[in-house]
Amino acid sequence: MAIEPGPGRRAHRWLAEEYQRENERDVPFETLSGHPVAPLYTPDDLSGHDPERDEGFPGSFPYTRGVYPSMYRGRLWTMRQFAGFGTVEETNERFRYLLEHGQTGLSCAFDMPTLMGLDSDHSRSLGEVGVEGVALDTVDDMLTLFDGIPLDEVTVSMTINAPAAIVLAFYAVAAEERGFDPARLGGTIQTDILKEYIAQKEWCFPIEPAMRLVTDMIEWCSSEMPRWHPISISGYHIREAGATAQQELAFTLKDGLTYVERAVERGLDVDEFAPRLSFFFNAQIDFFEEVAKYRAARRIWARELRETFGAENPRSLLMRTHCQTAGVSLTAQQPLVNIVRTTIEALAGVLGGTQSLHTNSFDEALALPTEEAVRIALRTQQVIAHESGVANTVDPLGGSYFVEKLTDEMEAAAYDYFARIDELGGMVRAIEASFPQREIADAAFAHQSALERGDRIMVGVNAFEVGDDEPTEIHRPDPAAERRQRERLAATMARRDGVAAATALAGLAEAAAADRNLMPPLLDCARARVSEGEIVAALQGVFGTYSETPVY
Repeated sequence: MAIEPGPGRRAHRWLAEEYQRENERDVPFETLSGHPVAPLYTPDDLSGHDPERDEGFPGSFPYTRGVYPSMYRGRLWTMRQFAGFGTVEETNERFRYLLEHGQTGLSCAFDMPTLMGLDSDHSRSLGEVGVEGVALDTVDDMLTLFDGIPLDEVTVSMTINAPAAIVLAFYAVAAEERGFDPARLGGTIQTDILKEYIAQKEWCFPIEPAMRLVTDMIEWCSSEMPRWHPISISGYHIREAGATAQQELAFTLKDGLTYVERAVERGLDVDEFAPRLSFFFNAQIDFFEEVAKYRAARRIWARELRETFGAENPRSLLMRTHCQTAGVSLTAQQPLVNIVRTTIEALAGVLGGTQSLHTNSFDEALALPTEEAVRIALRTQQVIAHESGVANTVDPLGGSYFVEKLTDEMEAAAYDYFARIDELGGMVRAIEASFPQREIADAAFAHQSALERGDRIMVGVNAFEVGDDEPTEIHRPDPAAERRQRERLAATMARRDGVAAATALAGLAEAAAADRNLMPPLLDCARARVSEGEIVAALQGVFGTYSETPVY
């Protein structure tokens, strides 16, 4: 490996006189994203770095070192395990199990039909109902899903995007019917539709009407559900699609800034809604690169909200983030090794300053997790929190030459992507031109090629194999769950007031055509027991549908 000495004389002398005498391993010394890593970092690498300007103090601008002064000395991160499978009764049971074992927030996964805006009785839903998440068709399902759970005490995160406004309406009405004031509910719904067009590919409508729905939710929550985060701007799925850390950072932040632009154009005061925006990042296996990513993200967001959008409320500048360990890093081979991977990734999220964390279960490369695997994943967080000592001081890696240099380089890479996106006319136009999609596809191909050549090692996959693994007990979905869910939907349809449902749907279509905020008519539809699929179909009658140009 060619060594590029830094500008400092002492470092140069050490490299030339001491380090060059040693033999290096014949491997690429670079981050998971392919960024070169030097053999040593010194103050010389931070020649343009101003600690007061670029790092500051925790809880102070630019928030590089954390969004709160005391961080985990004051309050540990929320331990939020993702759960959802089969019917709402089964998922409700899993929610209760997690709360009993020390989880402090709920995170709900929905099945593919729900994510795509399809009812469980739709022909395209066949074989998919309740398989990879919980099926949810009407507000009655939402009532059962959270039965017996104190929604005014437990924060809830819901991972859904294209039909997010519909599911939020179901949640608000379910809470209302259970006697909870929606204004007192805390939690997050993902809603990040730009990420869907970039990476996850779950959509119901064309981009512009979908962006309108996002803005409607932000506007409505600002007045009606002030403790609720109406959008979790998500880099997680961008990274899972094969993006580098730099691409995840840049595309996620640019998505977020685009949502802010649209809300401001709507006439909203940035300080009225920005404090309720949140983020969701991927915690990958390259420990220091991930820590640097979170630090750079907070700094960029604070600067852009203050200098570009004129935010004056300090809470508007805080990038509060959830992170989840990398599903794509999990292997079907030697699955117990995934516990080690998850631990490293979770520690990166914690030392990076996350406010909420989900740790993947070791068996998730094979199936939905078993209760034992979920418990181990939760215990991983609890050991980090209560035994490792990393929560005893704020930002323990702050000031590391390596971490600060990586943070500065991560920030520079993000701004380079911002400039390229702006040249294309902004994020929406860039997505329509398939720019981020192509960048991610190229990065994914490069990573896979490195694995196949053996340039990058993945334990148990292309090195240190053991042949056939011992069988792993996995969760198997109940094949009768789909039938039960279809019967539940039919029962709701049979007992609802058909005239009220039709009237609510007509009012929704009228509001969509008239360019009014759609949250009030969506609430009317929820109260009338209109199904998710019926609502999506009514909106598609006004908005149309969407097809993308594939990128290879």
